[in-house]
Amino acid sequence: MKNWDEFDEMGRCSGEQDLLDAEYTCNKLGIELRQVNYVKEYWNSVFTNFLEDYERGLTPNPDILCNKHIKFDLFHKHALERLGYDAIATGHYAKTNFGPFLENYEESEDVHLLIPKDTFKDQTFFLSGIRRETLRRTMFPLGNYLKSEVKEIAKNCGLERLTQKRESTGICFVGNRDFKEFIKEYIASKPGDFVDIDSNMVVGHHEGIHQWTVGQRCRLKSFRKPYYVAQKDVTTNTIYVAYGHEHPSLYSNQIFATNINWLCSENPFVKSNSPPLRCRFRFQHTKPLVDCTIYRKSPNNKTDVIVMLDKPLRAVTPGQYAVFYSDTECLGSSRIVEAINNSDHKRVENLKNILENS
Repeated sequence: MKNWDEFDEMGRCSGEQDLLDAEYTCNKLGIELRQVNYVKEYWNSVFTNFLEDYERGLTPNPDILCNKHIKFDLFHKHALERLGYDAIATGHYAKTNFGPFLENYEESEDVHLLIPKDTFKDQTFFLSGIRRETLRRTMFPLGNYLKSEVKEIAKNCGLERLTQKRESTGICFVGNRDFKEFIKEYIASKPGDFVDIDSNMVVGHHEGIHQWTVGQRCRLKSFRKPYYVAQKDVTTNTIYVAYGHEHPSLYSNQIFATNINWLCSENPFVKSNSPPLRCRFRFQHTKPLVDCTIYRKSPNNKTDVIVMLDKPLRAVTPGQYAVFYSDTECLGSSRIVEAINNSDHKRVENLKNILENS
């Protein structure tokens, strides 16, 4: 599946090696290789949104969008409807209650996205935005294995060469390039000020809010202790920075999120009088889970929520996704609109009023 039509710094197509590896694998296993091109669809559904978000001062997650719009929508439909297959299989580290090969599939049962054996490689975070129905026809063969065990299986069946591949991390279409240099190719620079969030004094200048994300270190001259991005104001093109890595303004425990996508069998807020939901939260897939309570924003609103964390987290970033879990299951996700710090008394009071009326 080709989603990106770009060349790296050496002039080679970045997906070329992946195709060669796929051909090598299919030849080894004696299975057919088919190709499908979603470059146009990826550009329209994922990358265009990615750029628009950065221009609005947000920090998007293109991996969640790719799974939602491409892999588990267009490709899933292509495999089942056009090619006539019964299901797709994917290398994500995840599980469902239907088993790794759908051997426990029951038409009358609801499907649940479960945490895999390899909790370090757990990729349910990136699957949290897909439609629950697609999970019914998806196999996760790696769900009951550790990554080290998968590599041993590959070696034993003659695919040792593939075990030497480097881990794929970061944004796929950026690759090894410096992100600021990459984003400059698509979004014009717009100079603005770095402003100290405590003193309201200008402490430096930037080339555009799209080049910075909440929590990121700013290397400003003439200051011994480093500044970090605390907030971004798109209307004034101002980046508010905090002095020191652990500055209170970098921590939030109250979050507004929207367009919630439930993967659990029943929407916990399907009724207007549904109680708040106790569960667990993360907004970065490698970070530990934190206990939280989810409230609906208003009695008749089923898609917008307020998340109250039991423990404040650093650099909760608008545009990222709040992903919710039970002890064993990924419950779904919601896009973060705003993260509120306890020191912002006006917004905290406003939030209390919303909760009292919800």
